[in-house]
Amino acid sequence: LLVTSTHIESYQVTTGPLSRNETYTGISLREESVFKAESSGYVNYYAREGSKINANGAVYGLSSGKIAETKSALTADELEKIRSSMLSFSKGFSGSKFNNTYSFKNQLEGSILQYEGISTDGNADSQVVTIGGQNICKAQEDGIILYSMDGYENKTVENITAADFDQTSYHETDLKTSEKVQAGDNIYTNITSELWSLIIPLSDKQAAKLEGRSTIRVKFLKDDMTQSGDFSIIKIDGNKYGKIDFSRGLIRYASDRFLDIELVTNTVVGLKIPLSSIVTKDFYVIPDKMAATDPKTGNTGFIMEEKTKSGKNASVFKDVSIYAKIEDPVTDQTKESSETTYTYYVDKSAFKEGDAIVNQE
Repeated sequence: LLVTSTHIESYQVTTGPLSRNETYTGISLREESVFKAESSGYVNYYAREGSKINANGAVYGLSSGKIAETKSALTADELEKIRSSMLSFSKGFSGSKFNNTYSFKNQLEGSILQYEGISTDGNADSQVVTIGGQNICKAQEDGIILYSMDGYENKTVENITAADFDQTSYHETDLKTSEKVQAGDNIYTNITSELWSLIIPLSDKQAAKLEGRSTIRVKFLKDDMTQSGDFSIIKIDGNKYGKIDFSRGLIRYASDRFLDIELVTNTVVGLKIPLSSIVTKDFYVIPDKMAATDPKTGNTGFIMEEKTKSGKNASVFKDVSIYAKIEDPVTDQTKESSETTYTYYVDKSAFKEGDAIVNQE
């Protein structure tokens, strides 16, 4: 019986937003500075890409020659963290944003360096100390370390332009190198404040919809995390842009200049039914003035006229499946009489074509 019977597929219906929020791509603006090499030499990196560092924490070391590589095995826990990071990046990868691969590469290398390298804590007053033949350079301020630069480090709300939003001309430079650097070469970026802003382009329609808001909730599509920020509308080159100010969460997106977000403005929720579970059905649509009530059962049905064997007409109560009783729109006629009328949606299988139902009145 199980093999031959019709298979019934089940669905789990979940509660969620009934309409999709609009998505935007914004530019991240923050307080950051690019630092240059204190002297010439070969670089050894000690601060992990995208990690927080305290003032006087070791960022990199410079030596006159390349330090011999040493083989060291990572612990099982460290390997698991790296695998987890790679899996997370792989799931969210988009070929249209391939430049994110370089940011992830820097982040991954930084993680491995942290597992193998020296401690990034320091308390000496000097920003450069010599240890084991290396000049260890330390951070001047607390911040988030990046080994890259993109020319947006000095961008502010006052000097950003519409052309800056063109991602096709965007270029990020990887500052990590195995070659010898010279004094004055760019070597790392330090983001020194947790306060940051996201600038998003708006159409006139979108700006009108968001006008008057002072705060807004944002969903970051990179990791589906949400947080609220202060919202305002500004003008850049004569066009309207949204400015969202945040006071936290920057470390999650420090390596991303462009961020895809969703503004959470639609808050109506309901049950989401899969399209494949929706079926259509034909009904007879019958006005309520044709309905009758069975005195025995109290069920609502209709009086059907049938022919008896002798050929005479007879009225028979027909008990039917009624799927819906819908109130009719108000017309001029019903408005005058204050009469509310309804329409019944009746299972079509209850009647055959040509059957006649009668109004008892």
